[in-house]
Amino acid sequence: MENSDDDKDVNRTWENIKKNIQTSAKESLGLDEFKQKKPWFDDECLGVLDQRKQAKIQWLQDPSQSNIDNLNKVRHEVSRHFRNKKKAYLRAKIEELETNNKIQNIRGISDFKMGYQPR
Repeated sequence: MENSDDDKDVNRTWENIKKNIQTSAKESLGLDEFKQKKPWFDDECLGVLDQRKQAKIQWLQDPSQSNIDNLNKVRHEVSRHFRNKKKAYLRAKIEELETNNKIQNIRGISDFKMGYQPR
């Protein structure tokens, strides 16, 4: 009985040390915010993504044929939504670049000229 109390005490101590290190690192280094690589991804996309997640959870809890069909339908709608959002963003970006090109402003063209860059 005494041994289990010591184990709990040691685990609690290590958890406290871990928390202290994490908080001091946050204070001294700061948090590095995630850079958004998809500027077309907005709150509406988050809502649609949440719908897909809920459909998948529902399918995992009850893998019936109706839930499978629902999941496939939601996946199709979500991918279509993302595709349309991305197309609209790219269309607007191309129009912006065209207008900038007409007034001899070449800023922003290098993003499209560089093509695919592996990370």
